[in-house]
Amino acid sequence: MIYRRFGRTELQMPVFSCGGMRYQHSWKDEDAGGETPEGQANLEATIRRAVELGVNHIETARGYGTSEYQLGKILPSFPRERIIVQTKVPPFADAAEFRRTFEHSLKLLNLEYVDLLGLHGINNQELFDWSLRPGGCMDEAEKLRKEGLVRHIGFSTHGPTDLIVSTIESGRFDYVNLHYYWIFRNNSAAIEAATRHDMGVFIISPSDKGGMLYKPTPKLVELCKPLTPMQFNDLFCLSHSQIHTLSLGAARPSDFDEHIAGLKSLETADKILPPILERLQKAYADAVGADWLAGWSNGLPRWEETPGQINLQIIVWLWNLLKAFDLTDYARMRYNLLGNGGHWFPGVNAANLASVETELKAALADYPYREKVLGILREMHNLVGGDSVKRLSQAD
Repeated sequence: MIYRRFGRTELQMPVFSCGGMRYQHSWKDEDAGGETPEGQANLEATIRRAVELGVNHIETARGYGTSEYQLGKILPSFPRERIIVQTKVPPFADAAEFRRTFEHSLKLLNLEYVDLLGLHGINNQELFDWSLRPGGCMDEAEKLRKEGLVRHIGFSTHGPTDLIVSTIESGRFDYVNLHYYWIFRNNSAAIEAATRHDMGVFIISPSDKGGMLYKPTPKLVELCKPLTPMQFNDLFCLSHSQIHTLSLGAARPSDFDEHIAGLKSLETADKILPPILERLQKAYADAVGADWLAGWSNGLPRWEETPGQINLQIIVWLWNLLKAFDLTDYARMRYNLLGNGGHWFPGVNAANLASVETELKAALADYPYREKVLGILREMHNLVGGDSVKRLSQAD
């Protein structure tokens, strides 16, 4: 395993982390205790395999259903200094509720402290305020640190880049969990800000959110050779020294294998990546047009400023990916989350385009690609619109 200094925490962090979203029994707290012996054995085998490989950072969250409860049965069996444990607790309007929620997490994990506590989902201004105002959740987290229950404090986010940068620039956090991968590089400025503040940088779900790379399209497979698409994305992220670790949402022990096999190419990434990047970029431009690719986002309003709160930026981005790399399943999943994922996936899809089209045309009067974007909205809803999709933590 390769390790990197996790910013000012001074932790030696493995470049892969064992994310806790995929191996648990249920997304419902009330199902704790209902796991089968086989299911618990699979979780424990997954954690043991991770630690055996040197993936000794175990990451979970209060919102991951039975994950903390099930981890609490296995984590105390490891020497405490051998593992790095992170859990995440959402911000609350009442900081006392934040503390109670964390204390419940710690009890479930069956540990005396966690190495990393993340404020989970600083995704909008309200959650930012709950976190950072005087007497808010960050002040409570600092108390937990003084009490020895937490070693380092960070935050996770699906928010817009400017909000992420503002949170980083507060100077109060030791690390950040955010999204960044080849198909989504919007958060470059946030990574630069985190580097200036000597923060650890943890990339959320690169294999899933990076294009469902565990079941890649044939086109991506061809373009990424001699690597697999998942290995390419790993190396692309890790070729940036400012990035310290990538979350691998393992559901079983074998889920680490492809990542570990690709890691041996990291030392020669400067030779392996350029031809792959050139092929990918050419395929992108050939599919949607170089001028469009360079300029489509300029002047396109954010969802809050768009009639009907249609998330134009996400829908057009998904259309680009679908056209360039055949990412239909990925586009379908992300498109149908819009309007169903709360502040994690804000805005809505184009289901109600007809009712706001006149206002939308007026709002896009100065946007040079207005008619093309309206056509994309119709096309995307026809291609991938359908049953609503919930976040995993919201699923029945």
